[in-house]
Amino acid sequence: MAEKLPANSDSGTDSTEEEEEVEPKFKYQRIANDLKNILNADVVTCTAVHSKRLQFLIFGTFRGRVYLLDHQGNSVESNLSSTEQHTHKVAVNQVDVDPKGEYVATCSDDGKVNITGLFSCENNQNLSFGKCIKVVALDPDPKSRVRRFIVGEDKLTLYERNLLKKLKPTELCAVEGSVLSICWQGNFVAWASHLGVRVYDLSEKCSLGLMKWEVPSQARLENFRCHLRWSNEHTLLIGWVDTIRICVIRKRNGIEAASSNLPGYVVDPVSTFQTTFYICGLAPLASNQLVVLGYRKERSATYKALRPVLCVIEYKMNSSEEICTDSLTLRGFEEYTVNDYSLGCIIEENRYFIVAPKDIVVASLIETDDRVEWLIKHSKFEEAIDLISTHGGSLPILSVARLYINHLLTLKQYEDAAKLCLRMLGNNKALWEEEVFKFVKCQQLRSVSAYLPTSEDCKLDPHVYEMVLYEFLKFDAKGFLNLIKEWPPQLYDGLAVINAIHDNFRKQNANELLESLALLYSYQGDFESALRMYLKLQNKDVFELIRRYELYDVISKLIIPLIHLDRDRAFKILLDKKKIKPEVVVQQLEQNQEYLYWFLDELHKINSSNVFQRKLVELYAKYDRSKLLPFLRRSKEYVIQDALAICKREGFYPEMVYLLGCMGGVEAVEALNIIIHSISDIEMAIEFCKEHNDNDLWNVLIDESIKQPEIVTKVLDGIVDYVNPEIVVSKIKLGQTIPNLRESVIKMLWHYNSQKEVLCTSHEIQLDDYFDSHSEVVAFRRRAQHVSYDHHCPQCHRPVLMKSTSHRNGLVAFKCGHIYHQLCIPGSTTSGQCGECNMGNSDRSEEE
Repeated sequence: MAEKLPANSDSGTDSTEEEEEVEPKFKYQRIANDLKNILNADVVTCTAVHSKRLQFLIFGTFRGRVYLLDHQGNSVESNLSSTEQHTHKVAVNQVDVDPKGEYVATCSDDGKVNITGLFSCENNQNLSFGKCIKVVALDPDPKSRVRRFIVGEDKLTLYERNLLKKLKPTELCAVEGSVLSICWQGNFVAWASHLGVRVYDLSEKCSLGLMKWEVPSQARLENFRCHLRWSNEHTLLIGWVDTIRICVIRKRNGIEAASSNLPGYVVDPVSTFQTTFYICGLAPLASNQLVVLGYRKERSATYKALRPVLCVIEYKMNSSEEICTDSLTLRGFEEYTVNDYSLGCIIEENRYFIVAPKDIVVASLIETDDRVEWLIKHSKFEEAIDLISTHGGSLPILSVARLYINHLLTLKQYEDAAKLCLRMLGNNKALWEEEVFKFVKCQQLRSVSAYLPTSEDCKLDPHVYEMVLYEFLKFDAKGFLNLIKEWPPQLYDGLAVINAIHDNFRKQNANELLESLALLYSYQGDFESALRMYLKLQNKDVFELIRRYELYDVISKLIIPLIHLDRDRAFKILLDKKKIKPEVVVQQLEQNQEYLYWFLDELHKINSSNVFQRKLVELYAKYDRSKLLPFLRRSKEYVIQDALAICKREGFYPEMVYLLGCMGGVEAVEALNIIIHSISDIEMAIEFCKEHNDNDLWNVLIDESIKQPEIVTKVLDGIVDYVNPEIVVSKIKLGQTIPNLRESVIKMLWHYNSQKEVLCTSHEIQLDDYFDSHSEVVAFRRRAQHVSYDHHCPQCHRPVLMKSTSHRNGLVAFKCGHIYHQLCIPGSTTSGQCGECNMGNSDRSEEE
């Protein structure tokens, strides 16, 4: 059976430092079964791999035997195993298989070249050269049926079998030293000698030139095996010592072909680069990638060989980059040299056979499932998920995702684990609930809360959401409030959450918990409790709640707290009688007179005829006297005696003056005395007397002014046009000193003279205007009025003038121009108005 072989990915050298493992490019299996028994007694020296139809492995050994095995290491019965004649006496140097897998060519240092049919002896050939033969190659053409093969010795020789089945040798090219390696593809044969590598064109029978190779500084070139491989019909890969060269065989263009007598094809090296190790074999992988088996130049501390490496190299123009490097633990690697290893491949399947003297390992490109397994093993879950999403695989992506979630929880990366749940679990309710309980064990439901599904498409069990809320309530009150705001209330049992808040209420988180209670009560329809919570918080969202749910009936007992919270927004609701009656508001505000004053003052602005104006007198007197007098003047809805009593109590003299003045009589005299004695404003007293124009008030004012000589002149100046100044002057006592009396008397006399002149002038103007108007009226009245036969009576519609009449006919003419027969308007002639246009002032005339 095949045994899996672990490979270590490193940079190409042993290091005691731990490095992050790179994802392997290959998976490895050691070939066992019968191969293991064979290698217990012998050593592999060369191999050949066949991929088509039969899929087998052929290898030669140090004892000269050749074995045929399948790719699992089981022996396959063939002519190689049925007889001893096909074995060599010494180590086998080269093994090659024809394209159909029917014949195998081998050569050895015993000087023999054997062409052996695996299952037929028809075209077997046994050649003896009497000297060491290092290389042999069969024709790669499937139609050849082993008609041709090439042997490399001190010259390159092509052997062809003719119709008589006899071999005809043809020397292709002389060799510098001996032929070290051959690789045949189509018409081109690449081979290596002690100087370098040549390509021979069998169709043109010429060499395409020599590519010289750099000789190692401390070794001979022929001491290193040259590795040749055709990646396609025109691309040759060369690996020798520590240098790799990529060559393209191209046809010369017309200019090159015409310029000289040169072969039709030319070898173009497109990339040449060095490696950090000696090359033991190479094969193509992708368009610009190679798989290279390497032998490390360094030695261990005991001067033994290090593990060989299988390296993937990406090449460009004369440069390269190692994509990955795997160190391989092959049996006995410490004792091997660079030439002990070789690399076989099946290009179509990207399978590579790593051959050592005591071991054969198969490297295959790692498949999706293997890559996923490796990524999971190395905790690279994100890459594993991406790989399955792109390329599929047998492992469900959700299984990998759940492993990833477990891994993140183990690393305490709770937020990342929650995000992964959202990304991978979708609307799978069962999986969500299973994964959420993992967060419960870690007490990290807070991390997953933002990602839990809350839509109708995937609504979890209410208990899940309640667990999340309880954890927030316990550890993060602000987060708890945010969830109450964000989550639809139908996700959980609101009453259970309310009870949990009461059971776990903490004063340090009172604001968050009260707001949460307000929201929860709102969701439950208990709006009065919700309002109380908001009011405890002094949260102005209470007004939005009232507006949204029209809770105007609920707020009747919460009016004072609402005003205390925000007077403007509260009054916007309270002043709308469609929402709440003013009587209800006033009743609630009786216990807070200042709030009552604010409310009634605003109410009076929008409704000046409300029934609460009586209260405003006392409220204005208490909280804003500046508004009292304008209110008293403006409103008539208060009891004047009650208002006067309040003003007397508070000592508001201007307001008392106004109220007493409104009452008139004796109260007006009292008001005047208040102005004179309490307010001491003589101008105001004079204006008060002018406003009421009462002789008794003027007498009181004059009597009081005589007692105060300094105000006599002001009274004299103010009573002009209202009281005869002689009354004031006559009451002045002889010898009494009146300041500015002379100026005041002169001013008064000047005023009277001016008034007299004005009256005389206006009288003259009036008389002139009267006589002018009278003259115009008289002239108008005397003016004749034309009457003709064209005039018709508006009443009977006949001409007013008729030539033959049996009796006299009178006419009535109006100033508007209408003329009637007197008989047509009996009894109306004295009315003085035209019945047609209703104009007045008519003149009557008679005509016989």
